[in-house]
Amino acid sequence: MAEELETERSDVRDDGRRPPRAVVGSHRVEEEMFGKAFDGNIIKRIWTFVHPYRRQVLLSVAAVLTFTAMQLLIPLIIRYAIDHGMQPGGSRSALTWAMIAFLAAILINYIASYWQETLVGNVAEEVLFDIRKAMFSHLQRVSLSFMDKTEVGRLMSRLQGDVNSMQEFLETSVLSVGDIALLFGIVFVMLYLDFKLGLLTLSVLPILFVVRLFWLPLARKSFMAAHETNSVANGALAEAIHGVRAVQSMDRQGVNFMLYDDKAKANLKTHLSAARYAQVMVPIVDSLTGVAMALVIVVGGARVLNQALDVGVLVAFLFYIQRFFDPIRSLTLQYSVMQRAMASGQRLTEVLDVPVEIKDAPNARELTADMDGSVEFRDVVFGYHPKHPVLKHVSFKVNPGETVALVGPTGSGKSSCMSLIHRFYDAQQGQVLVGGHDVRDLTQDSLGNQIAMVLQEPFLFTGTVFENIRYHKAQATREQVIEAARAVGAHDFIIRLPHGYDSMLGERGGNLSLGQRQLLSFARALVADAKILVLDEATANIDSYTEMLIQKALVKLLENRTGLVIAHRLATIREADRIIVLQNGELIESGNHQELMNNRKLYSRLYNLNYASFDDIPDAMLSREPPITS
Repeated sequence: MAEELETERSDVRDDGRRPPRAVVGSHRVEEEMFGKAFDGNIIKRIWTFVHPYRRQVLLSVAAVLTFTAMQLLIPLIIRYAIDHGMQPGGSRSALTWAMIAFLAAILINYIASYWQETLVGNVAEEVLFDIRKAMFSHLQRVSLSFMDKTEVGRLMSRLQGDVNSMQEFLETSVLSVGDIALLFGIVFVMLYLDFKLGLLTLSVLPILFVVRLFWLPLARKSFMAAHETNSVANGALAEAIHGVRAVQSMDRQGVNFMLYDDKAKANLKTHLSAARYAQVMVPIVDSLTGVAMALVIVVGGARVLNQALDVGVLVAFLFYIQRFFDPIRSLTLQYSVMQRAMASGQRLTEVLDVPVEIKDAPNARELTADMDGSVEFRDVVFGYHPKHPVLKHVSFKVNPGETVALVGPTGSGKSSCMSLIHRFYDAQQGQVLVGGHDVRDLTQDSLGNQIAMVLQEPFLFTGTVFENIRYHKAQATREQVIEAARAVGAHDFIIRLPHGYDSMLGERGGNLSLGQRQLLSFARALVADAKILVLDEATANIDSYTEMLIQKALVKLLENRTGLVIAHRLATIREADRIIVLQNGELIESGNHQELMNNRKLYSRLYNLNYASFDDIPDAMLSREPPITS
């Protein structure tokens, strides 16, 4: 199923680029795939999480069986009291012993019930905690290719809704053992007390089996549909919340509400249908209970009058009939819980089984801090889909301590180069070397320690300014953090915050301006003290004054470091030691700023267009795409 999950989201456009994520307004939804109603493999996977707590599970099962035994014993005590203490000539001592037995049964019943509830609840919470940890840990390591194609809302649905469904299953599954034991125990005791009357009571069961035969497939289909629509609605909701700024800026609230309303109504409809199927068996079972009791009273009462049956046995039968259909009713409801659990377990294991494509080789080596900091591409071919390469036989080398800028039109492969350096993806052909070593031969942790990245959209986490700046290097001191903030020009605005470096940031740093968030990300990169610094459009969203501060800070930031810079503002990379120009995934020219301007090729035209006034652009350039040749 992991392959199906990946295939489900692996659509690629004809040009080989990553597809855009579905928006709230999209009517195209890829439905989830589900397995069998009862899947032994899913049970085995769940058991791997339960196994560490098997002792508690066995104790809870013992408590449940003890509780069940008391439920079977109580009607027998009542029967003994009636036949030996309440009939003419009965013994008072029999009533006394019956009362003592009854009190003992109630006490044992209470203790067993308390322990079963406590143990089952604790085990369920521990198992869910372990499942959440396993899923979170796995999602931290899965390849970005999977995250690029997966809606956040669907993952959240699995981490929350599906895990909660598992909780319901874990808490009721042990109790189902007691229900099954109680059901067979009642059948055995009734047949033991009076075989004919027992068979008469059981005669109503074929009706129940026939009803369930037609009910099961319809119920399963309904439960699966409810899961599917719930996942779709959660995905739409998460995307609408994340994109609320864009929604409001384009006045799409009304349209988005209608689109979400459609998904929410579909979700409501399927859940109402699932609820009807889950509850329809309850009145059927209750009706059968009434029929069975009527048969026992009529037939058994006649036999009592004929003195062919003891009154105590008849009373005990009535108690057992009342309890007989309780486990049937409970197991009927448990089926819907099982259905949800199997579907949820399928979805959870799909996430846990997503292959980690980018992983350390068995003999991977550590990239140490004394490596030279060089970066080299050797005949690299890479595409987000192998059949549609984004980089085509790209080769270049960045020498230790050198600052190299990558320039080119949108879609030329600049950001893909940066992703390969950090090994977010692996090249289909060729080699990417860092410090003279193929990145596939290095451990990812050591590679990450020596590469600091500043992206176009800075991501800050909920926490203090201090914690966010030292996010890459948790052992950094306050003095190092303040020094880094001063170096990039962030210190002044930080100390103006209500609590300075201890000020709490909102979600994604929403209480700071975009420029301030970017300055913090620069400070974070400086504190990381990595040998290689990658700036991917890091100044695109910064105003000119802040950019000037950053340009000064870059001198400090790039000191004794290898720098790779992507920038559409070509002025920011004029002072780079070397500029590499990409077009359509190919390296077409390389050199410093002056050399490339003298070449009068693509870089020269891009630079002139960047800084020429609009009125100076010839009409011919405005009427068509500028000719780009190598």
